[in-house]
Amino acid sequence: MSPKYDKHTTGSQLVNDLKANIEGKVILVTGVTPSGIGAGFSLAVAKASPRLIILAGRNPASAKKTAEDIANVNPAVLTRTLTIDLSSFKSVRDAASQVNSWEDVPFIDVLVNNAAIAATPWEKTEDGFENQFATNHLGHFLLTNLLTGKILASKTPRVVSVSSNAHRLNPIRWSDINFGDGKYYNKWWAYGQSKTANNLFAVQLAAKLGHRNLQAYSLHPGVFLGSGLSDHLNWEETDFGTLKEAEAVMGTCYLYRDFEPKNADEIIATHIYAAFTDDLRKNNGAYLLDCHVADQYEEEVWPWSIDRIEADRLWTLSEELVGQKFQY
Repeated sequence: MSPKYDKHTTGSQLVNDLKANIEGKVILVTGVTPSGIGAGFSLAVAKASPRLIILAGRNPASAKKTAEDIANVNPAVLTRTLTIDLSSFKSVRDAASQVNSWEDVPFIDVLVNNAAIAATPWEKTEDGFENQFATNHLGHFLLTNLLTGKILASKTPRVVSVSSNAHRLNPIRWSDINFGDGKYYNKWWAYGQSKTANNLFAVQLAAKLGHRNLQAYSLHPGVFLGSGLSDHLNWEETDFGTLKEAEAVMGTCYLYRDFEPKNADEIIATHIYAAFTDDLRKNNGAYLLDCHVADQYEEEVWPWSIDRIEADRLWTLSEELVGQKFQY
């Protein structure tokens, strides 16, 4: 019987329990700024001796620092850094092309789409899309699909998309994903839309590629105050009120009923569980939190973010927006 995990489970415990599943793996992680969750995940799993960890981030110096930290944890683990700006389709394509050119890396066992921005001011990317939707969803959608050849070459292919319980703040705005080109922009609604997209992406990846042995999951890691993700927010002034406003419009979201922050070891636990446990195959495509499959009836996940019709619709829209179709 598998161990019972919960919100207090640590990444260290899971690395110990799942060591056999981590050892020898090739892992690509986006968002690897030192002290962030992606870096914490990478350092933790390095202790279990994966073969290679590819550290993908916008800042080469940050990725290099995380690589150095991994070497200090376990010098036997190989690392490579990859520069990528997920808000730019050109940067994503260049990064994917670089990875696909590495002949000595014929497969990727686990892709962890971890990088994100949260509740940022209105900004439109060079490709013409709202920045949070572009960075958190479209960039990862494009990267994952461009690397699918190497992912499917693994014997145990898996894609993990880091979402949030903030998916409850907004569904996909099908008629206006760009918020009227900023005219109707609400940074929390935009964040919620991007996190809903993360969930739906996992649902559709499982639907399209589950028959080829790929497992895909989305997850809420919990609340972590040390990642820097929300450093730009002023919770004592307008932002908290804006979040309350979003909650009022979209319904009672229960975002505050369990706002207890996790520590640095706890916050990476669901990442590790999603990436390496053997217990999830019957729930392929699921949204996870606290190391378990979320329960819709307990209001842990909103229906609009796991609906298969919505997931198929988002896939089609995403192909249109990135300008490329992916047939499987």
